[in-house]
Amino acid sequence: MTFLDENFIADGTLDTSLDWISGIKDIRLKDLPSFMRVTDLNDIMFDFFCVEPPNCVRSSAIIINTFEELEGEALDTLRAKNPNIYSIGPLHMLGRHFPEKENGFAASGSSFWKNDSECIKWLSKWEPGSVLYINYGSITVMTDHHLKEFAWGIANSKLPFLWIMRPDVVMGEETSSLPQEFLDEVKDRGYITSWCYQDQVLSHPSVGGFLTHCGWNSTLETISYGVPTICWPFFVEQQTNCRYLCNTWKIGMEINYDVKSEEIIELVMEMMEGEKGKEMRQKSLVWKKKATDATNLGGSSYNNFHKLIKEVLHHKAI
Repeated sequence: MTFLDENFIADGTLDTSLDWISGIKDIRLKDLPSFMRVTDLNDIMFDFFCVEPPNCVRSSAIIINTFEELEGEALDTLRAKNPNIYSIGPLHMLGRHFPEKENGFAASGSSFWKNDSECIKWLSKWEPGSVLYINYGSITVMTDHHLKEFAWGIANSKLPFLWIMRPDVVMGEETSSLPQEFLDEVKDRGYITSWCYQDQVLSHPSVGGFLTHCGWNSTLETISYGVPTICWPFFVEQQTNCRYLCNTWKIGMEINYDVKSEEIIELVMEMMEGEKGKEMRQKSLVWKKKATDATNLGGSSYNNFHKLIKEVLHHKAI
């Protein structure tokens, strides 16, 4: 697959505004999902996504993990084609209305990586809003060069951080490592581990910012817990999510694709200690309330879920 991205075009074409997509405003060519930005129109993923969305629209119902207040315009556009659109998110917040299983089983998330619960204890050592949380998700990868740029940018910000770094985060490598001089530099203010319970981290009072790949689960979770973002999208829909976080919901700042340590220092410092960061934290709390209201009793997502269940039971009875 050949993406039409910064590796191939440096003449500003990717910054072209697109004003013809229904339900979406203020979007650029570079903000489209990566499978739509290809140079080969016979690409298998491009072909798949040209065919399947129309099929979805013809479905008897479409269930979406989002909420009305977050993506109302896009949802209205979809409902013009199919009225049976059920927005029932954020799902992890809606789930608080269900009783816990009597056997004490706790969901471990969608990753097979082992969770490190000790990082939550470490977070409790720090002042409220002082820790930067870094997690690129369960499948995003990067070059070793970009990993080092991130590392030194984070180190030279001189701020405490929790970094979730999978062993396979570097392209083509089964294990990735950071320079010993970096580890020595951050030993008193950095915690690096392979995985965590993200909801517990984002809801922890010491966390003040989230450096993220902008996957949809992470995007919804950071909105739900009121944490602003520093965005480094990699592929699929992450670029689109990044654009919404930064320009529509105004709770994020975007990192250039070819990341440099100096840029990381600037963005981290602005996020954690600058005026723009303070503004984004205030906006994040507004979105947190909207997500909470949507999943409360009588909220839009709660009501949509209730309606969906009734429709399913009625269909089964027939």
